[in-house]
Amino acid sequence: MNNLYKALGDIGSIRRQVARTTEFRGYGPATLAATGAMAVLAATAQALWAPDPLNHMAPYLGIWIATAVLSAALVGVQMHTRARRIHSALSDEMIHLAVEQFMPALGAGALITLVLARGAPAVQALLPGIWQVVFSLGVFSSCRFLPRPMLAAGVWYLLTGLVCASLGAPRALSPWAMGIPYGVGQLLVAGILLFTAQEDKDEI
Repeated sequence: MNNLYKALGDIGSIRRQVARTTEFRGYGPATLAATGAMAVLAATAQALWAPDPLNHMAPYLGIWIATAVLSAALVGVQMHTRARRIHSALSDEMIHLAVEQFMPALGAGALITLVLARGAPAVQALLPGIWQVVFSLGVFSSCRFLPRPMLAAGVWYLLTGLVCASLGAPRALSPWAMGIPYGVGQLLVAGILLFTAQEDKDEI
């Protein structure tokens, strides 16, 4: 029986090692492009319903947090179904690794938002820039099992985050300080995935 457990453990280790060296195909270009469109819609909603976030932060946070949660849910559902179709037997390991790579950035972003929203209103204008920088760290962390050009998306979010942080209030809280970086950034991610998938087909 001990030999059986050891063999099962060895098989599990091999599967995890194979998953770590396999390019993840669970992110769909169309879904990621849709999240970019959602960012633009969120920016429009902010312009209509939260035009003065500097003095009324709650609606601003509500719009962008709801957009982030909805986008994450959409990507998560699609990632689950797509990974099971493409990666088959390795899908569970691949999904686990994808979540594992991005979760620290998401957790850090959520905690920073909570702290600044509750206890540091004077620096809340830094939030959009911080969100983009933290998101870039998640992209960089995921790059090791995504197509190499995905580094460009990480650089995009890092640069837009730094620019946004440098704007200061109230410009950093403009609807398009979030809408443009995430709208363009997610379209960039979708384009990279679509282009690399086509390259792989051509090679085959």
